[in-house]
Amino acid sequence: QLVESGGGLVQAGGSLTLSCVGSGRTFSNYAMGWFRQAPGKERDFVAAIRRSAGSTYYADSVKGRFTISRDNAKNTVDLQMNSLKREDTAVYYCAAAPGVGNIVREYGYIYWGQGTQVTVSS
Repeated sequence: QLVESGGGLVQAGGSLTLSCVGSGRTFSNYAMGWFRQAPGKERDFVAAIRRSAGSTYYADSVKGRFTISRDNAKNTVDLQMNSLKREDTAVYYCAAAPGVGNIVREYGYIYWGQGTQVTVSS
């Protein structure tokens, strides 16, 4: 089970940190990712981190502004979001992927959270 938290309303230029806690599985066995879905659009990749936190990946649209990190001892993965823009408004989902395959595509993920809303106002 994955549960996200930390979403909310923030002004453009502001910051938010999303957190996702996992339970029921060995958290460190999974690569973790964040995806987002804006109204009327498909769900898009945002960021991902390998099991050992050795490698991270970002969508071009968030590179330099967002940072993904994980704490395997606490079963958590965070997404620090800075310099937020209105186009970052979306429901953000945490997801878990087994193995060492492609983690920048949805098909690599088998567990998903329910999502948390992030709204960026101008």
